[in-house]
Amino acid sequence: MSSGHLMRIHGAEFQAMAERVLRATELTSRLNVLPFEDEAGKADLFEQILGKPLPERVTIYPPFYTDHGLRLELGERVFVNQNCTFLDYAGIRLAERVLVGPKVTFITMGHPVDPGERREWLTGGPIDVSENVWIGAGATILPGVSIGRDSVVAAGAVVADDVPPSTLVTGAKAGVHRAW
Repeated sequence: MSSGHLMRIHGAEFQAMAERVLRATELTSRLNVLPFEDEAGKADLFEQILGKPLPERVTIYPPFYTDHGLRLELGERVFVNQNCTFLDYAGIRLAERVLVGPKVTFITMGHPVDPGERREWLTGGPIDVSENVWIGAGATILPGVSIGRDSVVAAGAVVADDVPPSTLVTGAKAGVHRAW
């Protein structure tokens, strides 16, 4: 799914995605109840969730949530803290040395703003996080966002626009943009 792509909710692509969501949810629910020291069990479940082995120098602390898993790309030395969510159907890439704080949410899919279209379509775009980025606790990264190398996303920030390299971004204030 490319940035700005629409997917009809009652179409074949949606049905295939919905089936994968059920499978990913089943696998992550099993992962999240394993004893923390069960490295072999975690490795097996991560391989099923991601469709490939977790890279050797990647650390993910459960609980871990994903709705798809097969479109999550993790570079070397990525660290993901507890309670993070990756809604990765449109694709998420975390490059080398990315640090992800607890309760961070990556969302690649959404619904149109128009009320008449919300139940008919999904929209989406991939998320790309460059090398050596730190994403603070509770941040939310929205569809289609790219985050530049060496940047910091402050705790609780909502990132709806691209972040230039070597930049600190903050804030989560909601404001009225339009009415209908």
